[in-house]
Amino acid sequence: MPSLSVDRDVFLRRMKRLYTAWQNAPEDDALHKVDAIVTVVGTDEDVVYAKSISLQTWLLGYELTDTVMVLTEGGIYFLASKKKIEFLKQIENGKENAENVPPVHLLTREKGDKDKANFVKLISAIKESKKGKHVGEFSKDKFPGEFSESWRAVLGKESFEKVDLSASLAYVMAPKEENEMKVIQKAAQVTMDVYNKYLKEQLMEIIDADKRVKHAKLADGVEEALQNKKYITGVDAAQLDMCYPAIIQSGGNYNLKFSVVSDKNNIHFGAITIALGVRYKSYCSNIVRTIMVDPTEEMQENYNFLLKVEEAIIDKLRDGVKLSDVFQTAVDLVKKEKPDLLEKMTKSVGFGMGIEFREGSMLIGPKTTVKAKKGMVFNVNVGFAGLTNKGAKDDQGKTYALFVGDTVHVAEGQGAAVITNLKKRVKHCAIFLKDENDEEEEEEEEEEVKPDMLGRGRRTAVIESRLRTDQTAEEKRVSHQKELAEKINREAKERLKGLKRGDTEVKAKKSNVSYKNVSQMPREPELKELKIFVDRKYETIILPVFGVSTPFHISMIKNISQSVEGDYTYLRVNFFHPGASLGRNEGPAFPQPDATFLKEITYRSSNAKEPGEISAPSTNLNTAFRLIKEVQKKFRTREAEEREREGIVKQDTLVINPNRGNPRLKDLYIRPNIVSKRISGTLEAHTNGFRFTSVRGDKVDILYNNIKHAFFQPCDGEMITMLHFNLKHAIMFGKKKHNDVQFFTEVGEITTDLGKHQHMHDRDDLHAEQAEREMRQKLKAAFKAFCEKVENMTKGEVEFDVPFRELGFFGVPYRSTVLLQPTSGCLVNLTEWPPFVITLDEVELVHFERVQFHLKNFDMVFVFKDYHKKIAMVNSVPMNQLDHVKDWLNSCDIHYTEGIQSLNWTKIMKTITDDSEGFFDNGGWVFLEPESDEEDEEEEEEDDDEFQPSDSEEVEESSESEYSEESNWSDEEEDESDEEEMGSSEESGKDWDELEEEARQADREYEQEEEGRGSRKSHSSRHSSHKSSSRKSSGKSPHKSSSSSHHHKSGSSSKGKGGSSSKSSPSKGTPSKKRRHDSGSPRGKDSKKKRLK
Repeated sequence: MPSLSVDRDVFLRRMKRLYTAWQNAPEDDALHKVDAIVTVVGTDEDVVYAKSISLQTWLLGYELTDTVMVLTEGGIYFLASKKKIEFLKQIENGKENAENVPPVHLLTREKGDKDKANFVKLISAIKESKKGKHVGEFSKDKFPGEFSESWRAVLGKESFEKVDLSASLAYVMAPKEENEMKVIQKAAQVTMDVYNKYLKEQLMEIIDADKRVKHAKLADGVEEALQNKKYITGVDAAQLDMCYPAIIQSGGNYNLKFSVVSDKNNIHFGAITIALGVRYKSYCSNIVRTIMVDPTEEMQENYNFLLKVEEAIIDKLRDGVKLSDVFQTAVDLVKKEKPDLLEKMTKSVGFGMGIEFREGSMLIGPKTTVKAKKGMVFNVNVGFAGLTNKGAKDDQGKTYALFVGDTVHVAEGQGAAVITNLKKRVKHCAIFLKDENDEEEEEEEEEEVKPDMLGRGRRTAVIESRLRTDQTAEEKRVSHQKELAEKINREAKERLKGLKRGDTEVKAKKSNVSYKNVSQMPREPELKELKIFVDRKYETIILPVFGVSTPFHISMIKNISQSVEGDYTYLRVNFFHPGASLGRNEGPAFPQPDATFLKEITYRSSNAKEPGEISAPSTNLNTAFRLIKEVQKKFRTREAEEREREGIVKQDTLVINPNRGNPRLKDLYIRPNIVSKRISGTLEAHTNGFRFTSVRGDKVDILYNNIKHAFFQPCDGEMITMLHFNLKHAIMFGKKKHNDVQFFTEVGEITTDLGKHQHMHDRDDLHAEQAEREMRQKLKAAFKAFCEKVENMTKGEVEFDVPFRELGFFGVPYRSTVLLQPTSGCLVNLTEWPPFVITLDEVELVHFERVQFHLKNFDMVFVFKDYHKKIAMVNSVPMNQLDHVKDWLNSCDIHYTEGIQSLNWTKIMKTITDDSEGFFDNGGWVFLEPESDEEDEEEEEEDDDEFQPSDSEEVEESSESEYSEESNWSDEEEDESDEEEMGSSEESGKDWDELEEEARQADREYEQEEEGRGSRKSHSSRHSSHKSSSRKSSGKSPHKSSSSSHHHKSGSSSKGKGGSSSKSSPSKGTPSKKRRHDSGSPRGKDSKKKRLK
């Protein structure tokens, strides 16, 4: 047996469990009485289930025939043949005593004296154990054979009192370990596959074709299907076996036990009971189902009640509950609701299962007082026999039975988990035979049924009522925003009171050392020859410097270059050193920046090969260049991975739910990709998180407690339908950390072949569109069902938000224009990657930039309550969406402000974080607010009275760009439009030539008065900062900022002379009408550009 191996850890762990149970056994337990335990396994092919075989399999993983095992207080003894002893030597060596397990003693059989000497040793060991009087054994195990009978004869001659340990050791072995559960789950999966893929399909075909097939023949086919790869996948078929021959019963002859065999009567199309059990690696699983053909209402009602009874049994079967109490639960339910069925119910409703199919000492019956333990596996099966079908069409159908059963796993604090989670509702187990007309009517009715809209009604109602722009008046919105402005300043002050600014710890980078001592230096011949040597193990390059081999760690090398000039090869090495310009995350830290550093070094070597040399001297430089590049690449890759891992919060371990009915979605893609090429996989919900398993075996776990937001975006108006998870802490996969993970599937063709000839009435295209519509409905229903199951399973811990597409608006959060959609608590775009997710609860305020109504777009800036967090910006939002966005923010109680220019938010946020208290003492966010109400009203009145744009102005404004510089120039034009109205109305009808002449004259006047310009700078600056009301009275040239005051010039002329940023440009102080029209001429445009410079 050299090819077989035994898991020594499993043997010691389970033997320890057995000895612990033996030592701690209560007085009423048979284990408490015995002084030694003896088992013997003989040779009998007819014996399938025996406690001796089960104990061997449980401890060793194999059945060893003709082997005696004796467990005593001081040792574990095995008597077997030479080959088996060789196999058992794997568990002999080692410190068993450290595991509270006695040492193992192996005895080899001696055929010469027929093992008399070995029997004497075993008997002696039994007598020395404890009192040496009581021997525990399995009384039902009586194996034939010379060896077994000889041992029983020797044991019988002694005056030992024998105690049956079948029930006690069965209870010790009943709780299953994790690896045992995996085997049972595979056995259960095979059982379900054989039932679904073979047995059920065969029955459907028999019923549909009205064939006459015997029960026994169909049952025989099940055993053949067990070896057919068509039905069996993912397991070793050589280790599969039937627990018992499949039992198929119908036609009034029913016996709801697992000891019966299928008879040779033909299958009757009424109630067909099926019992099917499969063993895999000696562990059993079992299911029981009833197929009903054209059942009456009474049959369906009784079947539904039977399922209710089974569910009650499974729910009651918990850790610490007596099995008799579980049975009583079923009895009480039947008594209460259908007392007439109590006599027809099975006498027990299940049994313990594992290596043995049916554990008699663990029946779920009225007399079993043992308690269920966590980890135990039971087969719950309950049925009603001898029922009468009054609507039967023949004598065989008058009597029927209903029988259901499943393999379950006892859990802690909750009902047992079903392992064989096959569908068993009436709609899955009933076959209704109808004519074609009925089928056609049914199909028409199904087509009329429309699926429910996605999303939760509660949230939809709230959001829609809050986001409708036509329901909120401007006055209410403004007053609400004033309240919010005061509120955010007040809350921010209170929030910052508890925060203390401290010095941020700067994590020092670990300095890389090549060799800790001289002994680690390599002893290569290249070093003696003063050649360059690359030590890959220590990531070091050893360079000859002044005749000394000097090591430099690869992290110190900035770059290397190689060149060939004439007969020589040059290798130049540049090093990192203090004062050198470093990129982000580039180069090492310098613990001693005042030390002497090497900046660069160049080596030259000849390309000419001298006589007798194997290679040219330059070969060393070529090799060093290549190796340095390789080591450098490897080092930088590792460094990048370490940087990615920084800040990763360790997640809890995913608890796998063995239940096969877990919510699951197949054929999904993951974003971001695990590898460069996208691969599909399956997303499954478990006890405390999701697991995505790709087709090639990659696993990505997302725990429920790490999900910040979960989104479900249906495929309405999109080419993909998806689930998106925004995480609290980043997770690592694909060698990178990610805060957003998305699972999606494509609904239709992302791209369209424009070269294909298409016609609106093409039958193929119509068919394809219809198929795509159906696919969309199916996917929507599947994703919706998944979300609902997860929400129910997690009891609200995970809730999926659905974006409201009709409330969305376009913007550019990154590089491309996308549709931003609000949800109940976020603003998101999930279709384009990277995703954009803003949590509204984290937003302090929103500021609108470049809000000028002659521009087509404006920008949104999201400022977060955590001022250290970088602001989020959405560019190029259409101007016609401004009121819609304001109403939405107002309804979400988010304060917003607006301005006409872009701000430097990096400096603003740094100012706030440096002195938060001072910022709020000076008014806080008031600096973003518009000016006082009175001034606003005055300006509005002036705008209403004075601003009358001409056609040329409209053309000019529509051509304005959205860039900030041109945007600022357009602001100046607005101010100048005020000037126009202040000027004389006589100039309104002048043509372009007159305006050009006046502009030239203004330039000449500017040149003449340039000398007196300095004395009038400050006076002009004061006028430039006045409001429009003061501009109207003074007639001076309006400017936006005092920063341009050195361009201005004051005077008493009626034309209001002024300065310019360039001598060649028209004066800004010319009468407003002239200047306004001049801005539309080529000359005026030149002056614009120069002024902007």
